Order: sequence, then structure tokens, then C-alpha cells
Amino acid sequence: MLPEEQELERLEAEQSTLADNVATAELTLETLKTETAQIEYRYYQSVGRLYVELDELEALIARVEADDDPENQEIQQQVEIAEEQARESAEEAGVTERQAPPPPTITPELKQTFRQAAKLMHPDRATNDEERERRHIFMTKVNVAYGQGDQAAIEKLTKEFGQDPEAIKGDDIGARMIKCIRRIAQLRHRLEDATLEINQHQHTEMYQLFQTVTETEALGGDPLGDLAQEIRQQLSERKIYLEMIRQQAAIKKQSEEY
Repeated sequence: MLPEEQELERLEAEQSTLADNVATAELTLETLKTETAQIEYRYYQSVGRLYVELDELEALIARVEADDDPENQEIQQQVEIAEEQARESAEEAGVTERQAPPPPTITPELKQTFRQAAKLMHPDRATNDEERERRHIFMTKVNVAYGQGDQAAIEKLTKEFGQDPEAIKGDDIGARMIKCIRRIAQLRHRLEDATLEINQHQHTEMYQLFQTVTETEALGGDPLGDLAQEIRQQLSERKIYLEMIRQQAAIKKQSEEY
């Protein structure tokens, strides 16, 4: 084997390894996003709705207290804060409710199907802008399908994409070496970016919650259920308090009328 053939073989092996690593990183990143979406959905269903109700109740309490003491500027400010918090909670709840539920589980088959699609379609494999745009569109659809747990959709997209033109060998050794060197540089850059995105995502509050819930549930606990029970208790207590101050306000108003 000629020296240049040996070098081409080495470069192609390095390229193949990097392509595998990038596909794995892409899979890890999309899995992190999906797991975060899962816990966000579960959190809202079990706890988030209760917090919305609690924030609305606190705003009502603040308004009743403010109406009873209209000259107290501190209480008036507390009303604004409480009502703003209630609005923000309601808006966040609306966004969550409009989103499609994430898949309940991420199967090994789904992961493998995504990984194969990512290796085949990734935009970094493009040789021109038109092909890069085509690959970007396909990978966006693949990412959406993965987030929905739709393995069949990914398989269909893979068939629609067709054979990778880069898999066809026909150039001379020199051209193939240059192409390989450029591809390696692209793959290294994407691997660095994906690794950075993974690290950033793992440090988000929602992903930290996902890890905590997962670990606690593995030990037989029910952290979201426990938290929901605590909020229900707070709701019960605050509803009693609201009724009490409403009655006091009514009595005060009657006495003032007399």
C-alpha cells in the first residue's frame, strides 16, 4: 500500500470515529432535552397547576388586605407583586398546556434510530450550501420526531433522505484526503459545540430537578407527590385565612355604616 493510501486510510478511520462520537453527542443532547421536557410536563401536571392556584389565591388575599387598608403603601405594593406573580404563573401554565406531551419513555430502539439518522443527515456532512440546508431541514424534523418518541417518523425521514452521496467513492486519493481533512475539522468543531451544549443543559434547574426526582423515585420515594401534598395543605390554610379576613372586612364595613 502506498504511503498516501495509508494516510487516507488513517484519516478515514479518524473521520469515522469522530462521526460516531458526534452522533453519540447529538443523541445525548436530544435525550437531555427530552428528559427535561418530561420532567417539566410531570412537574406542571402534579405541582405547577397547584402553584398557579396558590399564586392566584395569594393575589386575592393581598387585594382584600389592601382594600381594608387603602392608605398603607406597603400593602398596596404587595398587591402589585402578588398579582404580577399570579399573571406570570398563569402565562407559564398556558405555554406548558399548549405543548404536546413528551414521550413517556425513550427506548433503546428509538435512540439507535435517531443515532443512525444523525450520522446520515447531519449538516456537517454537506459539501455545498444547498445540501447543508436540505440536511438542516431533515435533522430538524428528526429532532422533533425524537422529542415526540416517534420512531416510525424518524425511519420514514431516513428513507426519504436517501443514500448519502458522500459514501460514494470515486475521487482521486488527493481529493479524498482534502475532503477527509475538512470533514474531520467540521466534526471536531461540532463535537466541541455539542459537548458545550450538553454541559450547559446539565446545569439547568429543570434538569437538576429531573435527576433529583429520578434518583428519589428509584429509592421508592415520590418527591412530586409529596410536594403536591404540601401545596394542597397550604391552599387549604390560605383559603381559610381568606375567608376569615373577608368576614372581618364585612364586619368592619357594617360597623362603619352604623
